[in-house]
Amino acid sequence: MSGLLSDILEAHGGTKRWEQLTTATATIVSDGELFASKGLPQDLQPRRMTLSLHEERAAVSPFGSPDQHTDFTPGRTAIIRSDGTVVAERLDPRKSFAGHVLDTPWDPLDRAYFNGYALWTYLTTPFFMIMDGMAVEEKEPWTESPAERWRRLRVTFPDDIASHSTVQDFYFGDDLLLRRHDYHVDIAGGFAAAQYVTDIEEADGIKFPTRRRAYLRGPDGHPDHDHVMVSIDLSDVHFS
Repeated sequence: MSGLLSDILEAHGGTKRWEQLTTATATIVSDGELFASKGLPQDLQPRRMTLSLHEERAAVSPFGSPDQHTDFTPGRTAIIRSDGTVVAERLDPRKSFAGHVLDTPWDPLDRAYFNGYALWTYLTTPFFMIMDGMAVEEKEPWTESPAERWRRLRVTFPDDIASHSTVQDFYFGDDLLLRRHDYHVDIAGGFAAAQYVTDIEEADGIKFPTRRRAYLRGPDGHPDHDHVMVSIDLSDVHFS
């Protein structure tokens, strides 16, 4: 573990506390141009997210109807009723996105897969960086403005972890808390995104942003603020 990563982990609550925890829950409200382009505009209904911290598994409810929830892992995505009935499922779901571009329609299982890996990544940042198979290196700092210069970690994800793209960049302020997250959305044509995070809160000893806005990212690295591809607001977050 690099010195910078060690300090970043400590700023977000520390590995000792993280290792005591196994689960996160949060209420989420999501919106943005991406979902409209996929034929799945959001209804702004609050939904409850539950995920495992030390393995990539997540669920969201309600999903599609009040008695349904999702069950996501990298190898399987399913929609399940409260009585355990499987409504729909897809094995090896990443393969279903082959050939997709930005406006390729998604079905509910596609949406469930995206939601599962994205929220798992967000709610485990930066602690997932010390999981087996993650490669982390410090890159040159990013000058966000004359007054803000952020340090940057580049993470290369292993094949068995589902996420936006194999290589992603994470930016941290002077307090070593997360400020921005860059990636390509490979399952939607690979468009470049710059996600800005704000409104840091603390729950159960872990610090995390509660407001996320992902914009199209230009070749110069700067966001196009006219295009909010995804917005996520989190509340009632708990780690246990």
